[in-house]
Amino acid sequence: MKFNKYISEFLGTAFLFCAVVGSGIMGQSLTNDESIILFVNAVVTFFALYFLISSFESYSNHFNPVVSLAFFLNKEISFKTFVLFTILQIVGAIIGVLIANIMFDVELFHFSNKNRSGFNIYLSEIIATFGLVFFILISSKDKIALIVASYIGAAYWFTSSTSFANLAGTIGRMFSDSFAGISPENVFSFCLAQIIGSIIAFIVYKFFFKD
Repeated sequence: MKFNKYISEFLGTAFLFCAVVGSGIMGQSLTNDESIILFVNAVVTFFALYFLISSFESYSNHFNPVVSLAFFLNKEISFKTFVLFTILQIVGAIIGVLIANIMFDVELFHFSNKNRSGFNIYLSEIIATFGLVFFILISSKDKIALIVASYIGAAYWFTSSTSFANLAGTIGRMFSDSFAGISPENVFSFCLAQIIGSIIAFIVYKFFFKD
């Protein structure tokens, strides 16, 4: 068994959500203007996604259980690999968030109070995740990094949920009471919306775009 692909999923997800949460905390420390914080958060996420997906391209670079789910449904990875990826991605996201908390000297374990509830927000997560997974499935591998980074960077702004679109990241971000956090009460609904979005994306891809 090659372990590098599993380590890649863990490390990549950890670095990604360290960047997402860390940039949110940094933004909050510099300004109270949420539009500026969101802009900074989106830009940092764009670059983090681009360099992480590019760097781990030769190993494994899903960093997201709903992306791995689509690859499993498309028979590109086994069920065992899907489960292991999901576990490592969730653990990686949590550790990445905790490292960000430590670096910015905020409370290590502190559940977020950031409420992200409402039908419109959950619908946003379905749409955001659908787009992410769909564009990954139809794109050539050499363009995935730029496509994913660009899509998520844009979706931060065109969705009311600010496009979490990542089950592991959603779970991890509940441990940060910061701009990028999410209340634990909203986590299940976000994760369910993301799974729905991923499955719909795969169905559309399978019936209309797959050769």
